[in-house]
Amino acid sequence: MLFTPRWPNTPTNGMTWNPEDTGGRIVKADVTEAVHELFRRFDVERMYCDPPLWESEIIDWANEHGDERVLKWATYRPLPIHEALEQFRADVGSGRLTHDGCPVTTQHIENIRMQHRNSGRYVAAKPDAARKIDAGITAVLAHKAASDARAAGWSDEPEEHFTFGW
Repeated sequence: MLFTPRWPNTPTNGMTWNPEDTGGRIVKADVTEAVHELFRRFDVERMYCDPPLWESEIIDWANEHGDERVLKWATYRPLPIHEALEQFRADVGSGRLTHDGCPVTTQHIENIRMQHRNSGRYVAAKPDAARKIDAGITAVLAHKAASDARAAGWSDEPEEHFTFGW
């Protein structure tokens, strides 16, 4: 079950931000506060983070919460992102992966376009600058983190652990 954690300081009450509300930028201190809150509220098994523009924060989060739990997972790598997107699509299509219906995450997932590469693989892309995909990519990373954690022996008990992507 994929869900968007609730964060009371956002207009949608979800843990998503609209850069238009903050002058076109994501306030990194707010994201760091949200990460710490997630680690306080949940037993986070694994967190995959896309490093561009967030390298220092990821290092800080790993130092605070453990580098075995906070991991860099670059989405610009064609083979890994292709495989993660394929697994996500297959698991959503089969009903193996469900979600809480968060409207922001749903819209961002629907906005993802598969941009084909010469290798026959594809990466995720925005259809245009106005249609965001960030929460969709976060969903893919959270699913990949959970899948990798299960492959490493993590229990499927829903209350035991939590994974997410950033």
